[in-house]
Amino acid sequence: MLTYRGSDGWPLFAFVDEGPQSADGRDSPLVLLHGGGPDHHMFVPLARELADLHTVVLPDVRGYGRSICREAARHMWSQYADDVISLLDHIGAQRAIVGGAGLGTTIALRTAVAYPERVQAMVLISVEDIEDDEKKSAEIAFMDAFAERARNEGIDAAWAPILPELASLIGALVREAIPRSDPASIAAAAAIGRDRSFRNIDELAGITMATLIFAGMDERHPAKLAGDLANLLPHGQLAPVRLSGDVRDAEGFARAFAPTIRRFLIDNGQR
Repeated sequence: MLTYRGSDGWPLFAFVDEGPQSADGRDSPLVLLHGGGPDHHMFVPLARELADLHTVVLPDVRGYGRSICREAARHMWSQYADDVISLLDHIGAQRAIVGGAGLGTTIALRTAVAYPERVQAMVLISVEDIEDDEKKSAEIAFMDAFAERARNEGIDAAWAPILPELASLIGALVREAIPRSDPASIAAAAAIGRDRSFRNIDELAGITMATLIFAGMDERHPAKLAGDLANLLPHGQLAPVRLSGDVRDAEGFARAFAPTIRRFLIDNGQR
């Protein structure tokens, strides 16, 4: 486990599962960023499945888990991408394979666009929707209401009307993370809903590194977007498996996705 500081000096936290070292004493780490709601624990079983290939680094995204950040103004997509680079600088990695789920896919994509020289490859699980103006307005209202409940009634109350609508896996991961969450920090993190990740998918056309894409299964993580992104990127690859209702916990998540990720890393010379 390690602590590091973002580009703004904010203290942040990451879990590290040490992997093999290269001939010069370093490897290119695999950095996996969790979804919105859970924390780094969602990826611990997956990290254990892949740690024989790479050192796996699992940050608590700013605002979640132990990366407490109660200032809403510090929650921006550009800052989240900068946090990834600050993490790489802290561990002495020039490049990394960067990926994640949900929220983490957007952070990975923003990092690849802003810092292509630092991203060796990407693994994207359940890519978040790129909203038009109407959907973005609805997203802002949704996140503002969530933050208001979190501030005034606590995290359990904030999630109460949302959890019944979530896939069983996501619901389980969120419920597990709630006791590890700081209410004011989670409320502040909801401010990301007011920031625009991308205007349209064409903004991602310049991403040239090998990218493995797993389709999502709901309106906020549309399967069509995953397919469109795989077709757009010159080295995009749509995974043969996808998130489904049969996956119910972090261990099942690891069993479902680790073999495909392993094959991608090996086939693309990332081992």
